[in-house]
Amino acid sequence: MGEAQARTMTVEEFYRWQLDQDERYELVDGVPVPLRAMTGASNAHDVILVNCIAELHARLRGKPCRVASADTALRTSIRSSRRPDVTVDCAPIEAQSYESHRPTVVVEVLSPSTRKLDRFTKLEEYRRHPSLRHILLVDPDAVAAKLYSRVDEGAWSDVDLIGKDAVVSLPAIDVTLPLGALYERLDMPE
Repeated sequence: MGEAQARTMTVEEFYRWQLDQDERYELVDGVPVPLRAMTGASNAHDVILVNCIAELHARLRGKPCRVASADTALRTSIRSSRRPDVTVDCAPIEAQSYESHRPTVVVEVLSPSTRKLDRFTKLEEYRRHPSLRHILLVDPDAVAAKLYSRVDEGAWSDVDLIGKDAVVSLPAIDVTLPLGALYERLDMPE
């Protein structure tokens, strides 16, 4: 990674550079940052992540939007690119691209090593993205989440979702799902 640290990169340079790397990175202010925290996630984190992708995939079947994993990057500025746990992209698929082109929903499953970054730094980057309409932060330690929704340009509302019967409402993609569906197979405290 010596060359990467010697100078800053554009997002395009980063995507080309990333192809030769053995691990995943995010680009932060032009500098590649390894996602070591992404490896070794808890079983609860992984179950929630897989359930989220499965639920969104099923509800988006036949609609123009699609669900993507953290392998698909999300450009947050001229020199930054993040890898949300889950993204719903509503642009036509560009098969040779490495990034989402019209991200509409982002989901981050919190973890001890990334909780602060996800709740503050990434949240603010996501909120500035012009096409994002919903940001869902999911707690892997209890059946709870926080949903941020754009109400108009620059203004966001937020709601705390608690318990299996809470409803995650994502009108920008015409999807609702019970919060409990994300925790299926987990014995979680309410």
